[in-house]
Amino acid sequence: MHKLKEIFNLIKTKYEAINPITREIIETVVFVLVMVIIIRYFVGEIRWIPSASMHPTLLEGDRIVVERFSRFYRTPQRGDIMVFYPPFERLKNTPIKVFSRLTGFFCKDIAYIKRVIGLPGEKVEIKADKDGKYAVYINGEFLNEPYVNSPYDYPQCSEAIECKFEIPEGYYLMLGDNRGNSQDGRYWGLLSKDRFIGRAVTVFWPIKRIKRLWNTPY
Repeated sequence: MHKLKEIFNLIKTKYEAINPITREIIETVVFVLVMVIIIRYFVGEIRWIPSASMHPTLLEGDRIVVERFSRFYRTPQRGDIMVFYPPFERLKNTPIKVFSRLTGFFCKDIAYIKRVIGLPGEKVEIKADKDGKYAVYINGEFLNEPYVNSPYDYPQCSEAIECKFEIPEGYYLMLGDNRGNSQDGRYWGLLSKDRFIGRAVTVFWPIKRIKRLWNTPY
């Protein structure tokens, strides 16, 4: 403890010896970084859509607001559009990696955006009728999904594409709205709740596409 106090005093002495203008710049940069971390961790962040997996709800190039504060008082609900780290993305916890995720600076971790379809404790099945029209069934009940790009444009179930799920506690089934062009839970399985980043709530750019994304009917 005495050694730490000596180190602290030495750092303080060195810092006070810095030119006042330089010291002010350092303090400003530190303040900005702290505020960025607080806002991104507790409030939200801005993201852009890079792929067609959420057509027609989200298009390539859309800019969205992702809120993070609701995770402190609610769990993801069916229909929520969530940003998350997929199960196969290995998140390193080195100081640099953690800093980049907290600030968004030079962060190269892969994040996906999909819709919550299956909730903990549910049984989910994706199947087609005699006309080739696909639908999702939750515990045997048909799920109305008006947001899906096409009920006919689904890849067939196979060893690589799972269509039946029993969801344990703490896990969710995430699917894209563009079921014919979405790498989602059918390919890589269920998502643990600790992989969620936040909930998409608004498209704010381009201006002609401004709309809210929360409380989407389903």
